[in-house]
Amino acid sequence: MNKWAEDWFEFKGWKPYPFQRNTWKAIAGGYSGLLNAPTGCGKTYAIWFGVLADHQKRYAGKKKRSGLHCLWITPLRALSKEILNATTTVSEDLDLPYTIGLRTGDTSAAERARQKRQWPEALITTPESVHIMMSQKGYADAFKDLQFVVIDEWHELLGSKRGVLVELALSMLKQINPQLKIWGISATIGNIDEARNILLGAEHPHATMIRANIVKKTLIETVLPDTLEKFPWAGHLGIRLAEKILPIIDASHSTLIFTNTRSQAEIWYQHLLQVHPDLAGAIALHHGSLGEEIRQWVEEALHQGTLKAVVCTSSLDLGVDFRPVDTVIQVGSAKGVARFLQRAGRSGHHPGATSRIYFVPTHSLEIMEGSALRYAAGHQMIESRLPYIRSFDVLIQFMVTLAVSDGFRADELFEQVRQTHCYASVTRKEFDECLLMITRGGRMLEAYDEFHKVVAEDGLYKVTDRRIAMRHRLSIGAIVSDVMMQVKFLGGKYLGSIEEWFISRLQPEDSFWFAGRNLELVRVKDMQAIVRPSGKKKGIVPSWMGGRLPLSSYLTDALRHKLNEARQQVKDRELDFLQPLFEEQKRRSYLPAEQELLIEKVWTKEGCHLFVYPFEGKFVHEGMAAIIAYRLGRIRPFSFSMAMNDYGFELLSDQDIPVEEALLQELFSTDNLSADIAGSINTTEMARRKFRDIAGIAGLVFQGYPGKQVKARHLQANSGLFFKVFQDYDPDNLLLKQAYEEVYDFQLEIVRMRQAFERISTHEVILKQPEQLTPFAFPIFAEVFREKFSNESLEDRMNKLKAQLEQEEPKHGDRTGKRRR
Repeated sequence: MNKWAEDWFEFKGWKPYPFQRNTWKAIAGGYSGLLNAPTGCGKTYAIWFGVLADHQKRYAGKKKRSGLHCLWITPLRALSKEILNATTTVSEDLDLPYTIGLRTGDTSAAERARQKRQWPEALITTPESVHIMMSQKGYADAFKDLQFVVIDEWHELLGSKRGVLVELALSMLKQINPQLKIWGISATIGNIDEARNILLGAEHPHATMIRANIVKKTLIETVLPDTLEKFPWAGHLGIRLAEKILPIIDASHSTLIFTNTRSQAEIWYQHLLQVHPDLAGAIALHHGSLGEEIRQWVEEALHQGTLKAVVCTSSLDLGVDFRPVDTVIQVGSAKGVARFLQRAGRSGHHPGATSRIYFVPTHSLEIMEGSALRYAAGHQMIESRLPYIRSFDVLIQFMVTLAVSDGFRADELFEQVRQTHCYASVTRKEFDECLLMITRGGRMLEAYDEFHKVVAEDGLYKVTDRRIAMRHRLSIGAIVSDVMMQVKFLGGKYLGSIEEWFISRLQPEDSFWFAGRNLELVRVKDMQAIVRPSGKKKGIVPSWMGGRLPLSSYLTDALRHKLNEARQQVKDRELDFLQPLFEEQKRRSYLPAEQELLIEKVWTKEGCHLFVYPFEGKFVHEGMAAIIAYRLGRIRPFSFSMAMNDYGFELLSDQDIPVEEALLQELFSTDNLSADIAGSINTTEMARRKFRDIAGIAGLVFQGYPGKQVKARHLQANSGLFFKVFQDYDPDNLLLKQAYEEVYDFQLEIVRMRQAFERISTHEVILKQPEQLTPFAFPIFAEVFREKFSNESLEDRMNKLKAQLEQEEPKHGDRTGKRRR
């Protein structure tokens, strides 16, 4: 029994859960493990009191401080501060001589130097900061007393290259202390057992999984509009429902309003202030591009309960325990069941509380997602995270990191990294090629001294050039994005950062919304956008390139199931509301069942449209559209334009599309699918873009010094030159091959696309040829016009088209075709 924990819980008026006591017992028994429990149930304390008990047992009565005893790794700086507050409170309440430090990208140089002179007992940090620590001379001394590493929110790190950084860091820390205890904290994901094995190793002798037998109650409610639009288009509904959420905000102590993109957050923040000016001072904005000072103020105001609402993005997704938050609102599709439930868990974020989340659709068809999310959550349809393997760019970076510090020996490092999941399949030949790249620039760049970063002296690989060492430390990490520019007032106050490509579109005196303010661009100087407040009422809303999210496979499964229920008229709040839209779809065309694929062929003045509705998500549809166009082109030459959304895709041609003939030739067959992908999709250009990120992580291109980053177009040009050289003269280059593999695995979602073709090949294909656009077709049709009109003229154009469709009765006797697949 952990007496400290029991006493502290009693002091707080709480009672420990069985999973917390089981965790304390497992840690006392010397186990490593993965703790899986719902959000807000006290996972932090389950681990923390086990760590404290170990320290007391190990160092009780000793006057000398123990050094670094626990390393707590989190994916977000905001989360690291929350962990610091929670753990420090325990030490203060119990009057323990156990100090906790914080080390992230925001930690000052003075604080880092102070920590190095006298390490705290626990250090809360990020994966990148751990690798920066490992790039320092004598880093092993800092970790020589380390007994615990805790990986918080492991489900978030898994499936990213930051997770690979964690794997490599653990491999090195286990070399320093083979008895190191490793604990992961994770919300539920589809591949939780694999997550444990990746973190701890499949053959770990003392590994355990602790699951909390707690059902977290989550109330999901869709905010419905007063009237249903039978011809919806994406984003059209959105902020029109702002009036509907104001009573929700008023009735709640504090509310988080989640959006998927930073631009959407800026729009909603402004609109809520316009429709409810009394919210001024009680509502705030929080996203990753805002300055640290602004984000800290918002987080502190949430803690103190002085804010009624915060409009935010994934910057507040993870386990930050804002106790006053009792309601969450999700604007638009969350794109995944796990992400939606994660956000729901921000409310009622304490034991026994109910999470409450409202889903605000941005167009009529999206209303169905509210029902689909409830169905998926009720059936535990939680997505898996696909782990990265064979990430040679991260391995090359890690090699140089070790070479910058104390150096490494090749044989030892090869055996060490092979113990990780990411590099278990790497051969010695491939490892030696990585060595060649850091010592000689590989096979192609040997003539250039700047790529001779590492030298081998008596079998020890190390960096001797101080300039190379400094540039490498500045480049450590695996987060890639477009180059950011600082946004500053003329007086010098820093507001945040914005992507270079957006600022490059603006001229001086142009206005744009940022950080909840309307700003006028004064000038661009170096990597800074100098601004002043604008008195104009209109301005451009910035968009960020990171806003594209794929619809998960489980959510698409749930959507197809709900569509089938709508066809059967199963009683359901959202489906009942949508019945007029479904009736209009049936009247004009057809409402497909779960084992059917609907295809519509429609003629307009733009040409011949082919609409296909797999309900597989926009990313999958992007690849499917290219493949179907390629296969149709085998019948006769075509020129197509394409559009897609999460529900279907469109092919548009100025000549008749022979879909009937194509269906006879197995249009959706999985035969030769790989060859058709290669022939239809410009994977070379996609790989070229992907290679830029890989080249940056591997250190092939230098991304610049703080405040003087290399411009994005120059980075693309530099990496593009290497890409072409490797493509032409070194086609087996590991980084080149990795670029193509990442395009296939993550960008094109090849596995999901193949599964979609396999599913459709067993379905009945329903071919309809309606006289006008249908409710399903209209939102895809509208996507084309986004490129042609501004927002204002787009709305005018869409309203005219909808008015025409609603006035025109479809002619009877539309041609119909069915084919059993």
